[in-house]
Amino acid sequence: MLDLLRLMRPHQWVKNAFVLTGLLFGHAWHNPTLVTQALIAFVAFCLISSTIYILNDIVDIEQDRHHPSKRNRPLPSGKLKISTAAIFAALLGATALTLAYFASTTVVVILMIYALMNVAYSLKLKHVVILDVFIIATGFMLRILAGTLGLGIPPSQWLLLCGLMVTLFLGFSKRRAEIIALSDDKSAHRKVLEDYSPVLLDKMIVVTAAGLIMSYSLYTMNPETIRIHGTANLIYTVPFVIYGVFRYIFLLHHQSRGTDTAKDMVRDPHLLIVLLGWLVTTIALIAR
Repeated sequence: MLDLLRLMRPHQWVKNAFVLTGLLFGHAWHNPTLVTQALIAFVAFCLISSTIYILNDIVDIEQDRHHPSKRNRPLPSGKLKISTAAIFAALLGATALTLAYFASTTVVVILMIYALMNVAYSLKLKHVVILDVFIIATGFMLRILAGTLGLGIPPSQWLLLCGLMVTLFLGFSKRRAEIIALSDDKSAHRKVLEDYSPVLLDKMIVVTAAGLIMSYSLYTMNPETIRIHGTANLIYTVPFVIYGVFRYIFLLHHQSRGTDTAKDMVRDPHLLIVLLGWLVTTIALIAR
């Protein structure tokens, strides 16, 4: 049972918090029905993402056996059989779609698009340079849409743009961290890494980091944002975002972090404090 739990990678579920952004920025936390639907959609995405992680582990089992840390996972280490993992993934996927139905049919459709896209990613598209990171970012966009459009909350264009920038930034950072961690064995584990280089990825990281900071800053000053939230003070949350981006780049270059964003957020006190500081400040400013 412990190996099955490890196979699900529950620490990665923090990424599915993007599903809840609609409640926060759509001022929907006062609506019990929408809160319930959002939580159901969140759980559904947790289960479907675990299904995809298991599929990835099955497809990449041979490469993971040569990876310095992934070789200790339940499948490449031989602690679980592929057949057991496949059956478990099917059960998780069916449960996810069933839960999504209780949120809304739109959430079901979004969840199915997410699953199909990730199956294509696992089988082929993860080997296509740049597109591989854009697919990962699209997965986060679908999470935001599930928590907005899926619940009948109009999605903010600024919210989608900021989400795209932050996920592209994290995606390219992850690729750079993998190149450094895998060194000469990078192509044996992930073929697409042959087409990347630290210099190329550094340029993409700079562009997406700047795009993230600028898009979020412009969002806080946008007249429509001020009207919706009833405050012009969201600009004071920008320093949290800038510090978080700079801290992440520091960890990437000087502490060999970046291969697992979820763990980095929890393990680094600076990132954790700045994330909580941004969240508390944002809620205090827009709650009414």
